[in-house]
Amino acid sequence: MVDGSVLPGYYGIEAGQSAVGDIFNWFVSKICQGGDAEFAELTGEAEKLSPGESGLLALDWNNGNRTILVDPKLTGLIMGLTLHSSRAEIFRALIEATAFGARKIVDRLEEHGVKVGDVVNCGGIAEKNAMLMGIYANVLNRPMRVSASSQTCALGAAMFGAVVGGVHHNVEDAQKEICAFKEHVYEPNPEAAAVYDELYGIYSEIHDGFGVAGESFDHYEAMKKLLAVAQRVRSGKQ
Repeated sequence: MVDGSVLPGYYGIEAGQSAVGDIFNWFVSKICQGGDAEFAELTGEAEKLSPGESGLLALDWNNGNRTILVDPKLTGLIMGLTLHSSRAEIFRALIEATAFGARKIVDRLEEHGVKVGDVVNCGGIAEKNAMLMGIYANVLNRPMRVSASSQTCALGAAMFGAVVGGVHHNVEDAQKEICAFKEHVYEPNPEAAAVYDELYGIYSEIHDGFGVAGESFDHYEAMKKLLAVAQRVRSGKQ
């Protein structure tokens, strides 16, 4: 967190996850032994599932945890597996895990007074996977916008160049002139967000239980809570 590191008069706050897309790629290529076609097939199958329906919950620590725990020796976990668990259910649970990890970061920012409204996304996954964006909107319970530019780093460099070159008076003016968003905004669904709030509570317990020194939880009810959520969701779909 550095004053003026990005824009004069503003703090630049850096936070991130050790793996997001790499987790999906690991599962599709290493575990499912597939490629792009398998990725598309799993996405289509996972999209049919409702939040909480699988009874699965994962930790997104396959490459350690960068923020907020800063611990490279943490590893991944999938909880709730049964003989009925499918590849699509595991795939969706991994996507949800990365969304829960992102929510942990947002929650930490807000705990320290940084309010987070809309979330602006950029890059390949945001442009290619509508299911993932919908999950993130529901888990974070915030609108998810996507940058109109697929090359946001280059666009940012161009804006700074335009300011230095005198085309724009300052970065704020350049942003107003140059920045744009795709028309579609992923809005949270209240019912889905409520289920994810429930799952996030279990995720937070497991997150702190395995990742925070000195924290102690009785995890006896965790698996049973997942089963109860799954049963309720499946009953509602019948």
